[in-house]
Amino acid sequence: MAEPGRDADPFMLHLYAALAEKERALISQRTKAALAAKKAQGVKLGNPRAADAAVKAQAAHRASADRFAANILPVVDSIRASGISSHAGIAAALNARGVHTARGGRWHATTVRNLLTRGSR
Repeated sequence: MAEPGRDADPFMLHLYAALAEKERALISQRTKAALAAKKAQGVKLGNPRAADAAVKAQAAHRASADRFAANILPVVDSIRASGISSHAGIAAALNARGVHTARGGRWHATTVRNLLTRGSR
């Protein structure tokens, strides 16, 4: 669409905006109708590779978290052996030792709980 210019009439701008909104609604209706027709024909919609990629990414993330837990759990066990048993206490001890979480952050009671839950699987 061409630029309306400095002396554009506000009424004409309003009409252009209304026409653009109507066209957007019509495109949306046509797209939804076409997708519904394809679905009714039994065509699988979407990217099948996207679901596979998501599953693989989730598995890789889980494996990475499991490896991290396996490396940190001996440290947690030594902290527990020293008499500290609460999640908050373990988090404080890990932070005092300079041990970072998997994402490089500080430990909190909930991150310790999540680690221990992962380690008990």
